[in-house]
Amino acid sequence: MTAESPQGHAETVRLWSLTEDTLIEAGDDGSLVAITWWGEYEFPGAADGVRESLGRLALGPVSMANLAVPGQAAGSDQWRLSLRKILTRLSGSVVHSLALNDGRGPVLSAIPVTQFPVFPDRPLPPGRQVRLSRFTALRADEGALLAESPGARYKVALFRPPAIAIASALASPATVEQLAETTGVPVPVVADVVEFLVAAGVVLLGDAEGRFIEHGDPDTAIWSHDDLMFHARSRTWQKGPPPDPGVGRTGAEPPVVKPVTAGPTFPLPRPDPLALPDRDPTLTALLETDLACPDFSERPLSARQIGEFLFRTARVRSVGPAHLPGGPAHEASQRPYFSVACLYELEIYVGINRCTDLAPGIYHYDPLWHTLTLINDDAAVLDNLLDMAMIAAGSHRRPSALLTMTARMARIAWVLGGAAYATTLLHLGALQQVFSLAARAMGLAAHAVPVDSGDRVDRALKLEWPAEVSVGECVLDFPE
Repeated sequence: MTAESPQGHAETVRLWSLTEDTLIEAGDDGSLVAITWWGEYEFPGAADGVRESLGRLALGPVSMANLAVPGQAAGSDQWRLSLRKILTRLSGSVVHSLALNDGRGPVLSAIPVTQFPVFPDRPLPPGRQVRLSRFTALRADEGALLAESPGARYKVALFRPPAIAIASALASPATVEQLAETTGVPVPVVADVVEFLVAAGVVLLGDAEGRFIEHGDPDTAIWSHDDLMFHARSRTWQKGPPPDPGVGRTGAEPPVVKPVTAGPTFPLPRPDPLALPDRDPTLTALLETDLACPDFSERPLSARQIGEFLFRTARVRSVGPAHLPGGPAHEASQRPYFSVACLYELEIYVGINRCTDLAPGIYHYDPLWHTLTLINDDAAVLDNLLDMAMIAAGSHRRPSALLTMTARMARIAWVLGGAAYATTLLHLGALQQVFSLAARAMGLAAHAVPVDSGDRVDRALKLEWPAEVSVGECVLDFPE
């Protein structure tokens, strides 16, 4: 039930607070220092009362009317003006909340996710339609329903039924009056909640003709919700989800190399690294060769060729300690392709189709011992993976070998936290490039293929999802 004023009208109250990670310190010279997620801000000569007000805002949501300062002359607004200037500069750490005047806490809160967001404070034009952005997602988060959009400067925590009901009713365009009729929430409360959601950027305001900014916009049309959200969230180590790196350090450090004992193990031949430069093309020649996804021949690979290819691209050269600047020390390895902090979370599985020395099946590659371990000899499962790769490569033949890369997320999240998955995709690209160069140097063809795997790859490799997830594929064969 909404609160009502003495005149019988439902009322809302605007509240402000500072994010939980904001610390306010006072200097001996009367200056203030705000230590925030985004950095430190110094405010020399702050007016009397500002320090007390900021301290109160750090405790939780409060209305500006309740930030009265003892000793200030009646009607004096000097400290309020000073406070508003400071809050404008600290906008990336200021939480805007809306409550009913029933003393039961906020209905919803807009939490900044960028450094200098602007929270517009203007009423909705009468009769305009509103709806959720197609990029907005609603999910549970610590007892609230969280509304997030990759283009929004705020994420909105919906705490109480009126806000949750209104947001949930915005899947299709509606006016404030229509929302009030649908949800049973009084029109004034609906209007204030919708204004809040529009200001936060998770709800769109239609124009006078009922069109929304996303309609016909070529810049947003090329993005799916998942891709744009992933881009926005992976480019900044934001507060809250994704988790802090320390969350992943509850047990022992994940091993440098995944131990696999599923089936028979086959040692692979090792080439002589000193002999390779004499027969390899130059790097310039490899880089200047035009690339295309080749059609594959029927020639089988040999264990020697597979062994040389994996030795040149993915073997462990050494193991030792490493650390990120300011980060935790960890055991690391050196391999031929790039990896941040030498974490090397990628695993390689080899699906053998045609090989003179190895039976068809799916094998796990151990980069430390340079061996293949058979993990799945089901012919139907292997054929399914090879068919997906054949279609993805635009070929009419199955490749001789299919390499599938997976990521052990604990291995990288243990150090990088919320940046883990984006960094994994960077590592995958680095490995695919090394695959391509090494294969051409050997007279082979290695080409990344966009396999639409669903959960088929994870099941074929017997992965413990989501601790280990498949992230990419590469076909290996002779070019025709």
